[in-house]
Amino acid sequence: MSTIALGLAALGRPGYLNLGHGDDLGADRSVERLERHCHEVLDAAHEAGVRHFDAARSYGRAEEFLGSWLESRGIEPGALTVSSKWGYTYTAGWRVDADPPEVKDLSVDTLRRQLGETRSWIGRWLSLYQIHSATVSSGVLDDTAVLEELARLRQSGVAVGLTVTGTEQAETIELALDRGGFDSVQATYNLLERSAGPALERAHAAGLRVMVKEAVANGRLTPRGECAPLEAVATRQGLTSDAVALAAVLARPWVDVVLSGASTTEQLLSNLAALSVHWSAELDEELAGLAEPSEGYWSTRSALSWT
Repeated sequence: MSTIALGLAALGRPGYLNLGHGDDLGADRSVERLERHCHEVLDAAHEAGVRHFDAARSYGRAEEFLGSWLESRGIEPGALTVSSKWGYTYTAGWRVDADPPEVKDLSVDTLRRQLGETRSWIGRWLSLYQIHSATVSSGVLDDTAVLEELARLRQSGVAVGLTVTGTEQAETIELALDRGGFDSVQATYNLLERSAGPALERAHAAGLRVMVKEAVANGRLTPRGECAPLEAVATRQGLTSDAVALAAVLARPWVDVVLSGASTTEQLLSNLAALSVHWSAELDEELAGLAEPSEGYWSTRSALSWT
């Protein structure tokens, strides 16, 4: 069965593009306060049965926060799945209004540097290391030096994956399948953006672990997004719209893991209610009209404000 993991994109830095993120974190966004807050959400997730946590080098201090939580709670390597990513460097300097907040570089030099940094924080627990936002146009899947470095990492016992983004998601997944050497793929898939579905289904059939990110579309499929058709279904189910949106993704037979991007314990518990939803063909049909053209979806996402 599909399961829910916790992604730390909204927990490791003071600014992010999820709707209402600034309200979730409040006025005090000091490193010390956000580390405590992150630990509180991690504790709630672990208590609720979550056993997969996903970070990235570009998520501010997410790896640092995750590592201090793992160490302080005495969690042994192998007890959890801990994944992270390389390819973006966090450049915001702990500011919300930094432009840009991160810089992308998928070179082998970045891979080597960031793998060392990741290992310094969560090396004992690292289960899976992923290319962050691979695309066909980036050329990373044609970079022999990168692929050889990832193959060596894989041989050492750490699984290797890639995350994809934008309108090239399907094509990037297909190219990764052709190249081989990957254990997982992480993509955006939700009730609004479904273009990667067939490629993800093929990846699952090929034996890759399929992880879905942004299942609530950065807050557009939560109560904050005021999506009337989704709210109607949620009201009938006695749940919140985010739980219904997550349940729609969990119901795909080719999905292994759906990431919650919760900023608070309350959001996390609301997300986890998706596991109790009985999905049906009727619900699929009722919500089919929410699907957007891929270009429009990504244009809307790129216009979201960091708060």
